[in-house]
Order: sequence, then C-alpha cells, then structure tokens
Amino acid sequence: MAVLVVQWSAKRQCHAKGASEAESNERVVLGGNAAGKADTIVPMPIHPIVIYGEPVLHQRAEKITDFDEELARLVSDMHETLDASNGVGLAAPQIGVGKRIFVYHAEDDAGIRRRGTFINPLLIASKVPDTRPDPDDETEGCLSVPSLDFPLKRADRVTVNGVDETGQTVSLTTEGWFARIMQHEYDHLQGTLYVDRLDRRWSKKWKKEQTANGYNVPGRSWTPGVDPDPFGH
Repeated sequence: MAVLVVQWSAKRQCHAKGASEAESNERVVLGGNAAGKADTIVPMPIHPIVIYGEPVLHQRAEKITDFDEELARLVSDMHETLDASNGVGLAAPQIGVGKRIFVYHAEDDAGIRRRGTFINPLLIASKVPDTRPDPDDETEGCLSVPSLDFPLKRADRVTVNGVDETGQTVSLTTEGWFARIMQHEYDHLQGTLYVDRLDRRWSKKWKKEQTANGYNVPGRSWTPGVDPDPFGH
C-alpha cells in the first residue's frame, strides 16, 4: 500500500501495471439460456487496479452515506484485492470506485501488524520537513503507477479519524513508515497520487517514465493474481 506500493520494498513502496479495463464488483460468468445469455451472477472479490491516467484517480472521491451490505462487500473485496496485490494499502479509486474508502494491512515501525479500514477519513499531519527526501529511506511506489518508485518527503506523524464499514468510529495516530502509508492512501481520496507531489528533480524523472510507459491515458489496469506482479513479488 513494498516501495509504498502502497506497496513498499526494501525501500518500502505502492503497485500497478497492466492492460485490462476496470471491471465491476460482479461479473456474469456462468450458465446460459436458449438465447445464449448468461444467467448467473457471481462475486468478483479481486478487482483490477486502474493505472495513472484513469479519470477516477484524479478526482476527489465522494463521501459514503449508505452503510449497507453493498458497502460491506466492497470493503471485503478491497481487502482481498490488497492481499493479492502484495501491497500495504489500497484506496477505492484505485479499483475504479470514486468513494472515500481506503484499507491497509502492514507492520508499523514497532513491528505490530495493523489491518483496518477508513471510510470518510480526516487526516491531520505534522509539518513536512523542508529537506530533500532520502532515496534509501523515503521512497514510495504505487499500485496505480506500475513498476516505478521515487523519493518523496512526508510528514512524520499523522492522526486519522473516520469510521469503518459498520459506521463505528475509528482513529489512529502513528509515526514514520506507517504515517507515510496513511498519507499516501488519504491522498488517493483527494485525487492526488504520490508522483504528483514529487520535487522538481524527481518530477522530471517521473515525466520521462510516464511518457515511456504510457501512464497518461485512461483504460489501463492490471489484476493481482492474474497479471505479473509489477514489483516482482
């Protein structure tokens, strides 16, 4: 959510790659009738992850108002997709859903594994240091920006408040690596990807890679567990 792909590697990173259209939460795949029409709908828990250039990634996500079975299923699917992606965080826009939801599953700096969901979150961060990012310790990647990672300075401490899929209040205050994950995922809900925040030096490198990889057009995605892992896990 792994180079904050996210996902992160030894540097800690975020995932993405591929070439298939984003698909809905359900797919008609079984059965059929005399007219040749499929007649059975089955769940599709692992969703394709859309790639930079898909409009939903670059728009502010909408607030969740209905806490129902459909939302619970979506959150469950997001966790399934995150696990299959080998990432540490996943936001709903990354699977083509413009809603204010993100899930995470990663160890914090104390080695404690945390797994959870934030819906309609509010993030409060400390000041971002006015120094250059360290390429060895402050590199991010993204499931929606396949195979790439770049250094980025982030706030060291954040507090996130929101609710889970049942509407229960959830709150988390964290520092360091885990705070980076929270900021990365929250940015997705604002329509911002980490590459949009790079400093001048790294932004130039990103623009070259963006052009070389075609990460500027809609309609591209990759599916965890189906397409090759873009970060080689």
